[in-house]
Amino acid sequence: MQGQVHDLSAGEDVLARVEEVARRAVRLYDVSPEVSVKLLNVSENATFLVDDGGRQTILRVHRLGYHSPEAIASELAWLEALRDEAGIVTPRVLPARDGARVVTVPDPGCEPRHCVMFEFLPGAEPAEDRLVEESERLGALTARMHRHARAWTRPASFTRFHWDLEAAFGPRARWGRWQDGVGVDREAHATLARLEAELRRRLERFGKSPARYGLIHADLRLANLLVEGDSGINVIDFDDCGFGWYLYDLGAAVSFIEHRPEVPHMAESWVRGYRSVLDLPSEDEAEIWTFIMFRRLLLVAWIGSHPAADIARELGAGYTEGSCELAERYLSGSL
Repeated sequence: MQGQVHDLSAGEDVLARVEEVARRAVRLYDVSPEVSVKLLNVSENATFLVDDGGRQTILRVHRLGYHSPEAIASELAWLEALRDEAGIVTPRVLPARDGARVVTVPDPGCEPRHCVMFEFLPGAEPAEDRLVEESERLGALTARMHRHARAWTRPASFTRFHWDLEAAFGPRARWGRWQDGVGVDREAHATLARLEAELRRRLERFGKSPARYGLIHADLRLANLLVEGDSGINVIDFDDCGFGWYLYDLGAAVSFIEHRPEVPHMAESWVRGYRSVLDLPSEDEAEIWTFIMFRRLLLVAWIGSHPAADIARELGAGYTEGSCELAERYLSGSL
């Protein structure tokens, strides 16, 4: 399914089937007959709130063709290792009655779907008026995750994809081609093509040394962070975790808000927090906007290939237009 509009964007009939899959999936767990299942959102996957007499959990129904069962198991292994070994608060995986952590449920008229049940974590998305302050905490947390990833002995069966130039711009780009993004007209195409060329040049020069490239969350945007008072930030949704540049996690942290005036201050705050845990060389810091723009161009493609996602419908062509404005500033050296 890479490089194509994924199946959850195919229409209401598909979502109706996926909801039926969710209802079938919860019956594989210890739940009462009165359990309710409510769709929360559709992005790469469909996420459901499961309520069983006030006990809430989260069920994720996977899209087709994105991850194999082995890749899903690898994701779960890392998020649990982060919790157990690094003190990062991640959602616990709740096994089905038979002990399975990944269950496979028939989808009438389609391939079976993989599902995972998680505990419901408390907290709320970082407050709009505290993004700069919370970025410092996020930077420190991200460094702790990177430190763990570098030292962790991964299971022999561990398998996850990469977030590199091939995944972004290759013939089977993971989220499709930015050229097929919403509102990519001739003028936008010319600007974004120049951006891609410059990103390629800089990232090839930056390289993939172990100090710069390894296992990352890859989607530490605001929607995947749960702030719980002063106790810290809880991290959810490891579905995109894989191998990439460590600074990509900073680019992902400002997803969809790259244009906002506080983003440079958020980046400074993030770096300050990161350096409280790990070293970040000045030559790496100098490429922060390269990774912000790399992520932004990936998101132009993502919006084009995920028309069913609420945020894709909301942002649409305006996001492409804003991307071109940022690209011109980046290419001129003013970012």
